[in-house]
Amino acid sequence: MVEENNNGINKDTDPRIQQNRPALSGELKIKKKMKLVPPSLGKFRPVVGQCCHQCTPDSLRKKLEQNTFLGFNNLLSVTETQTRYRGWLVRRLCCALFVSGCKVYGSPASDRLDRICQSNRVTEVLAADHKAPEGDEGQGQLSRLSPFLPLINTCISPGLLRFMGWVMLKVFACVFGSVHVNLNHLSALHKASQEGSPLVYVYVRHSAMDCALVPLVLFCHNLRVPYTVCPLRINNSFLRSVLQKMGVILLPSSALTEMEAEMDTLYSPVMTSLVRELLHEGQAISVGVSAESGQGGQWLARIRQLIKEGSVPDVSLVPVGISYDCVTNIKVGLKSALQWLLRGKPSGSVRIHFTNPFSLKEMCESGRCRVDEWLPLQDLLLPVILNKRDKCVFGKRRTSWLLPSSHYPSALEEQGCPDRDLSIAIILHLIFSATSCMAVMSTSLVSSLLLYRHRKGVRASVLCRDVAWLTEEVLFRNRDVGFGGSLVEVVHYSLSLLTPHLIIAAAPSRKDPLIVPRPSFAATLHLSLQAQTVTHTFILEAIGACAVSAMLCEVVFSGVSSRVRTDGVEGEEVKGDMEFDVVLCQTELTERALQLCHLLPPGIMPPCQSSQSFALDAVDSLVRCGILIMEEIPRDIPICDFWRREGALTWTTSDDPYQSDSDCEEKDLHSYKISQPSQCPEMLFFLCSMLAGHLRALCWTTAALDLINTPLAEAEFVSQIHSYLCDTANQKKQHYESCSEEAARTAVRTLIDLGVILEERQTGGVVLGVSPLFQLSENRQKLHRFISQYLYN
Repeated sequence: MVEENNNGINKDTDPRIQQNRPALSGELKIKKKMKLVPPSLGKFRPVVGQCCHQCTPDSLRKKLEQNTFLGFNNLLSVTETQTRYRGWLVRRLCCALFVSGCKVYGSPASDRLDRICQSNRVTEVLAADHKAPEGDEGQGQLSRLSPFLPLINTCISPGLLRFMGWVMLKVFACVFGSVHVNLNHLSALHKASQEGSPLVYVYVRHSAMDCALVPLVLFCHNLRVPYTVCPLRINNSFLRSVLQKMGVILLPSSALTEMEAEMDTLYSPVMTSLVRELLHEGQAISVGVSAESGQGGQWLARIRQLIKEGSVPDVSLVPVGISYDCVTNIKVGLKSALQWLLRGKPSGSVRIHFTNPFSLKEMCESGRCRVDEWLPLQDLLLPVILNKRDKCVFGKRRTSWLLPSSHYPSALEEQGCPDRDLSIAIILHLIFSATSCMAVMSTSLVSSLLLYRHRKGVRASVLCRDVAWLTEEVLFRNRDVGFGGSLVEVVHYSLSLLTPHLIIAAAPSRKDPLIVPRPSFAATLHLSLQAQTVTHTFILEAIGACAVSAMLCEVVFSGVSSRVRTDGVEGEEVKGDMEFDVVLCQTELTERALQLCHLLPPGIMPPCQSSQSFALDAVDSLVRCGILIMEEIPRDIPICDFWRREGALTWTTSDDPYQSDSDCEEKDLHSYKISQPSQCPEMLFFLCSMLAGHLRALCWTTAALDLINTPLAEAEFVSQIHSYLCDTANQKKQHYESCSEEAARTAVRTLIDLGVILEERQTGGVVLGVSPLFQLSENRQKLHRFISQYLYN
């Protein structure tokens, strides 16, 4: 925690909250709850953006030490104090004067094309293609490289960059109320930029505006503007020309998507050579990675490959967390952008956190991201699902699909290429780091409470109380929040942004309004998207809660269990709804949490931590929450009597990252008890609901396999699954968060890894079909039961 200089969290309050704020019904009641705001909000702010202490200890030691909090800078609030001039006219032209004074590092393309054409990887591919006409080799190379010439000639024009910087500040001022940047992180970037290694910024893709926000922030703070990898398809030739002179690396004009571009045998060598030349020039690079599909990670694999070859000494990676009050997806194009800007006044704010830079070479050579324990998902879970094995195999889920296999030889791919797995581990680590440093916005808190705790509605005063409680819990987990001000202002501001997705009703007899989320697909999907950062913050607790729920379901449905201890009932039988205390075995609870970790999408845990350790942390987190109470199992022999204990103490080496001091002790020494056995604790079911959307989509997808005639092309298969999820949600008139396109793709991908769906690559594309093992209804029912045990109903 870092102490602030009397400029606490209330300093960065959105000015639009304080100006002309309409009265909120029940405001007097809400103000009584303001004392529940934790006092740490005004004095301390969590330190976010630290390097991984396990993967990059040397980079962590080199971090810039700061004992004071420097505050936040609103990028859109440009005043005369940020220029060298003063006066009445300066106050009206301060934005243009500020941009003209920003430092720009020019980057002409010069002879980059010649160097790329002469690189070994490009010449080898051109020779293999045999497309160069005899006697005219140079002209043939240029004709083959013609689709990539605009990409190779991408440069940074200082004059155009300053002009477009002014335009972007004006555009974002029409879109957002504020764009706040943590100044502590920027001072660390200034120090890292002077150390010599090029900086590579990595962010998780959320919106089309991500590509513009990162360069704009760096430009306004006199840092080198990076070459930005933009995965969007832009057809307008004028817009493409302007962006390429601002350092934006676009897709080839003939490619619709990144995957289609990667299919060209020449694209990957040319882009790898381009990255090599940019890093040799000392240029920075900005890359966005999709948390769902891993798209964009191939650029990180290229950089790692260059470091391994020795072509580039090292780079400093900088994960970037970008948080939005209200995510807006816009179509790329001049006409659509103008229509979007004319829609009305600005809404929402943005919070940007840069983590401390760390060495990619150190991360690769530290050996902490171990990939030797990676196993296919079907090896980890399938025997458990089909009742062929009681316990889960220790290991981590292999996700080779996150990185296209075109970067590695087919022979290595068949053997399970460790280089490819290590590149995937680095991609996952960067996704986890960027997501972990994202600030939790006020709309995220309100959305998660309405979606997971108060689905049937809540009074405004109760919502304020819960927002204060959840804010304190978020700060306790060392996550920053992206809002400030008094409690009533924060809640009122959040509700004003979420109004299109809510029903707010106030009875004449009561001043306290009732707030209910709209039971529609669009509203539920928006609230679910906003609540993702809260789910990531509580992922340990959510996994542990679902594991507890699974064991409770087993107790309830069986009626007889050795883990049930009842008062006033003789024997072990439990009937009806009689109150009973459930004692959960530590080993079995950890086993359930471990199995659930394998079912979840990649990126929720750092690759440098073993799945078993993560599952143990999930169980321990419930003890810290007060949901579980730890109980010691009685011993026949005292723990201090070493001579009479069976077996000898086991010793482990101190340099093993997956071992702890407790590994030399006896196992199964603890059990857990629900802290409130007589009633369902609200916190437990609030946490269970966070993962219900993904688990329910898996259950519905499993049920849909009966109705789909396979094999089908991948796109058609996912489309039919998506249609089935939507139809099921419409029939039930609820659970719309489980029927998004992303949920359908993630569920299909999980079932492919599980061996339920077979993936066959053909010349026309990928074809999916149900495996013979799961064409049997009995096995599909076993799979459905296994997944549904974690669903709280």
